[in-house]
Amino acid sequence: MLDVFNVSETLLNHIKMNYPDDIAIVAYYGSYAQGTASKRSDLDFFFIPATSKGYDASIQFLIHDISFDFWPISWERAESMASFNDSKTTIIADCKLLYVRSNEDGERFMKLRDTISSFQEPQHRLTLLEKSETELGSVYIHLYKLNKADDSENITFYRTEAHAVLTKVLQSLALINQTYFTKGFGKNKQQILKFPLKPAHLESYMHTIMHSEVKKDILQACEQLTEDTLELLIDQKEKYSRNPSYPDRLKGFYEEEKGTLDKIITACEQHDYETAFFSAIHAQETIASFLYFAETGHWPCNLTLNADYQDIYKRVGLPELVTHLTAHDLSLLQAEVQSLVSLLDSYLLTKGVEINQFQNIEQFEVFLKEKEGMFFN
Repeated sequence: MLDVFNVSETLLNHIKMNYPDDIAIVAYYGSYAQGTASKRSDLDFFFIPATSKGYDASIQFLIHDISFDFWPISWERAESMASFNDSKTTIIADCKLLYVRSNEDGERFMKLRDTISSFQEPQHRLTLLEKSETELGSVYIHLYKLNKADDSENITFYRTEAHAVLTKVLQSLALINQTYFTKGFGKNKQQILKFPLKPAHLESYMHTIMHSEVKKDILQACEQLTEDTLELLIDQKEKYSRNPSYPDRLKGFYEEEKGTLDKIITACEQHDYETAFFSAIHAQETIASFLYFAETGHWPCNLTLNADYQDIYKRVGLPELVTHLTAHDLSLLQAEVQSLVSLLDSYLLTKGVEINQFQNIEQFEVFLKEKEGMFFN
């Protein structure tokens, strides 16, 4: 039986001789790192290059009919994994180091593990919920394809798209539970079913998606799993709503948004309906989203079929721009935008938001000097 660690020793000797300054980290992960290797298991290597030459050390090969992949991960991708932006967080968290070029490289790698631990602390829960929302959003293209498919599509198509739905939803659930998968799909079911937060019928959905040969049942299970996960996600986000805080969350917002509102006024004056159309809808959506963020401390979920987040915009009494988009007469839209500029300015000031507005350059110069004085003091 092949001793895979003899393979690793051969590679390490090769690196030390030919890439002493070019590779920062060599490690392994997977079944050997977790003590679950079988006689056909390879050693799952990876390395972090320190220079562009280091990437040349990448190699894929077979020994005794066992495959090996010595593949590079950039520091940037390793940081993405540690920040839960890449689903392979376990590679950084649970790997075993075989080689470290220097103390500095070792410290840098250990900081990645500190990052992983930090993201699992309560103060970063909302961040992972937002990452979960992004992951769940990627599911809908596969649901769309399943819904648009006709009966002529074979089971391979359905299972392929359902596989994408299932893996992405499960990754979203891992993030909702503020964790990562320690094993690959097919070996992580026990971890999945132990999640504290999960749809009530998760195991049933998984079974239908993986075992059914009835296309309609596969689609229904995918849709229901996605819907239940979305409800769970929204419920968890609402639990992490914070008290309203306008001054810090909307700092600089009005100054930037004023440019878009001015663009709409100019478009109205020039009878430029297309610019008015795109800018007016974008402006109302942006303002509504920022007001929601100022009130709750988190952004509205863009996966829902309602626009409840716009309730704050309406409650404040800000004018509806979208309803006044009329190609043959933009005068009403122009008047509404001018009103919005004034009302939004006043509202933010009453909420304690500091708006940097100056009547002339001299006032701006005084502001800059005072700002620098505060900085150095």
